[in-house]
Amino acid sequence: MNVLQRLGAYMGNRRPLLPISLVLSGLTGLVSLLPFIFVWLIVHQLLVVPEGVEPDSVFSLAWWAFGSAALAILLSFLSLIFSHVAAFRVECSMRRSALARLMRMPLGYFDTHTTGRVRKIIDEDSSQTHTFIAHLLPDLVGSILSPIGVLVLLFVVDWHLGLACMIPILMAFATLGVMMNPKQQNFQREYLDAQERMSTEAVEYVRGIPVVKVFQQTVFSFKRFYDSIICYRDLVTKCTLRWQYPMSFYTAVINTIAFFLIPMAIILIHNTGNYGGVIADMILFLLITPVISGNIMKIMFLQQGMFMAGEAISRMEALTEDAPLPEAEHPQPITSYSIAFEGVTFSYSGANTPAVQELSFTLPEGKTYALVGPSGGGKSTIARLIPRFYDVAQGSISIGGVDVRKVATHDLMNAVSFVFQNGKLFHSSLRHNVTYGTPNATEEQIWRALDLAQCREIIERLPQGLDTRIGVEGTYLSGGEQQRIILARALLKDAPIVVLDEATAFADPENEQLIRRALAELTKGKTVLLIAHRLTNVVDADAILVVDEGRLVQQGTHQALVEQEGLYRSMWEEYNRSINWTI
Repeated sequence: MNVLQRLGAYMGNRRPLLPISLVLSGLTGLVSLLPFIFVWLIVHQLLVVPEGVEPDSVFSLAWWAFGSAALAILLSFLSLIFSHVAAFRVECSMRRSALARLMRMPLGYFDTHTTGRVRKIIDEDSSQTHTFIAHLLPDLVGSILSPIGVLVLLFVVDWHLGLACMIPILMAFATLGVMMNPKQQNFQREYLDAQERMSTEAVEYVRGIPVVKVFQQTVFSFKRFYDSIICYRDLVTKCTLRWQYPMSFYTAVINTIAFFLIPMAIILIHNTGNYGGVIADMILFLLITPVISGNIMKIMFLQQGMFMAGEAISRMEALTEDAPLPEAEHPQPITSYSIAFEGVTFSYSGANTPAVQELSFTLPEGKTYALVGPSGGGKSTIARLIPRFYDVAQGSISIGGVDVRKVATHDLMNAVSFVFQNGKLFHSSLRHNVTYGTPNATEEQIWRALDLAQCREIIERLPQGLDTRIGVEGTYLSGGEQQRIILARALLKDAPIVVLDEATAFADPENEQLIRRALAELTKGKTVLLIAHRLTNVVDADAILVVDEGRLVQQGTHQALVEQEGLYRSMWEEYNRSINWTI
């Protein structure tokens, strides 16, 4: 029942629908027995007192049998309607709740959680609860009351035949007890884990298909995906083999009721001489006992479905079990836009060494500082610490003298624009993508941002201009064109702080020049932190910060750093050799 309580929390004002569905299910289970009783009464009249049978009585009982069967169908239909409405509410609420919790997660959360796993849990696991509530749960009360009603009926009509029927029924129950032991739940949990891994790796594989095809490889070359498929296959095979013999025994036993009934009926006829009454009772028992076997299977599937629904809820909630970054109780406003790192140390979860170590520097308002250094040296991590992708372990980061942890998240996001090398464009219109951060922007403001980002020629050659849809079933843009659209979005936002992480990394030479012009407009008068591997992009920076293994090893202008021994000079010399290299 704990699962039902947890599901009820997602129903909101539709919570009464589930009890109504269960009550209707119970009524369905009881009413569904009435046609069997009426048929038994008809057979009893025909066999026991055939000479005194009244046709009107038989027809009346037949109509009662038909009416009760129709009522059972109607009650079942109503039960399913209520359960489906409740299921849709739970499914929608779970997805809405999961997405709401995801939105509260720190930005760094999405660096460590794969989209395949997140999609599988939010999409498929919520659907699992829908299946349970809509199709399995309505049978809960009916599956309990109906067998109880059958057992009472068996012993009321003829307890001798009832005892004969109980032998295979009890054997079937014992078999199901073996199949539904706690170890089976552990196996089901392993099964769900295997599904989750396979889904995650499938998403990553699909994303990598162009590389796979270019190098003429197959799924077998994508080892993690292949291994996840093999793991899932092995578990399915294990499940099939584990259930093979118990399920075969259950099927055999539950279908042998007649082999126990007939000998008992022969004994009763021999002892009582009541041919018609015993045969009529035996016909009733043969008709009604399958109701028990059918409901036994429903109970088994219900138990399995309840476990799966509980696991789905647990996985959904565990997906966002990371605590959101704490909000300041008394947020302080940002009045100026200098950035200061003071003794900052930060480590990723599970890492052996810090990504940033005792880092201190000050970026004055309106100045442009560049971050350079070897790959993996901590540059992107430093940039992500400013808007609180993560909170630092030691030290502090402040904007205008205010610790970013004391700034309201909304104010912090408004103060900073980000332009990363892997910026995201949504599968919607260009207008929506440009105005995503500023939905109330005027047409004049939009076009000014587009012009500053060198995007006018992109828009003018598209069939529907700004209303052109990009992505799936729409127009595709090159990497450089996408980056210019992202720059237009940042220009329209017009934040006082700009963080640029390899903003020209994927641009061709022509687009790079256009992007650099757009960047010049974007950063004019702003506080800018620039990350670039192409050192020619940083020579005009007010200061260059050289970072290695998370530490600040040099700081100064380009000219000053070139003139002194150190990492930057070595990088500059190596860079010049590389651009002059020819085949």
